[in-house]
Amino acid sequence: MNRPRHFNLLARLLHWTMALAILAMLFIGAAMVVSLRHRDELLALHRPLGIAILLLAIVRLINRITRPTPPLPADLPLIQQFAAHASHWLLYGLMLTMPLIGWAMLSAGGYPIPMFGGVHLPAILPHNPAVYGWLRPLHGLLAYVLFLTVLAHLGAALYHAWVRRDEVFGQMAKGE
Repeated sequence: MNRPRHFNLLARLLHWTMALAILAMLFIGAAMVVSLRHRDELLALHRPLGIAILLLAIVRLINRITRPTPPLPADLPLIQQFAAHASHWLLYGLMLTMPLIGWAMLSAGGYPIPMFGGVHLPAILPHNPAVYGWLRPLHGLLAYVLFLTVLAHLGAALYHAWVRRDEVFGQMAKGE
């Protein structure tokens, strides 16, 4: 297969847009936990941003599956190749499951799920306080997993840019 030297334009746009959205979401989520005064405003941002991340992740996954990706450097140790592939699929999994778990959690809690302009999402689970009680800490736990995975991803990107000085960072940072 003829593999490109860089990720396609859609992949790069989605990557950087979602990177900003996910970082914003992590900060908004952390602020929601500690702020009673601004909780409603933060929730009003958190819900639609989560759904936007879900929709973008679906587009991104379709693009990833249907378009070839650049190869990793041939001299990259196998353990690092495994870590690169595993962390990317973990990120995709989290980008899809975190919003769905949040949506399911609110549905099970019997909470309305308002978006912008008076649009409300339908419940995807019936009202069930026990399910809500299980999904809420799961959503928080996965937020920590996402945060740590993002830090590892950022660390790996900087390692490739500044230590190895190979083309891995440039594959996502610039096009041809």
